[in-house]
Amino acid sequence: MEEKNMCPVDYAVNLLSGKYKLRILHALLQESPQRFKVLERRITGISPTMLTSQLRELEKDGLIGRTIFATVPPTVEYNITSVGQSTLPMLNEIYKWGLAHQSDNLKKN
Repeated sequence: MEEKNMCPVDYAVNLLSGKYKLRILHALLQESPQRFKVLERRITGISPTMLTSQLRELEKDGLIGRTIFATVPPTVEYNITSVGQSTLPMLNEIYKWGLAHQSDNLKKN
């Protein structure tokens, strides 16, 4: 299916799907820019290979930017773009929903 004919919900889900993409965006929305190793420490359970893959996809889709500094070894920083910044209201709502749902489940158990 071509992007221009795609349902907007499908388009958004395709863009943001991935086990770690929302967590990466959330981390960069809290503090940007961040280096690769800092992101790796902040996002529990992610392997360096998976982080690299998810960062590349987010960069390709224009949600984050990458800056390489000519140091030895090279330093790479990732920052949120204006498109990525536009996910803030949605991520705030997901955060609130998760917090409320998590709280409700703890009360039930």
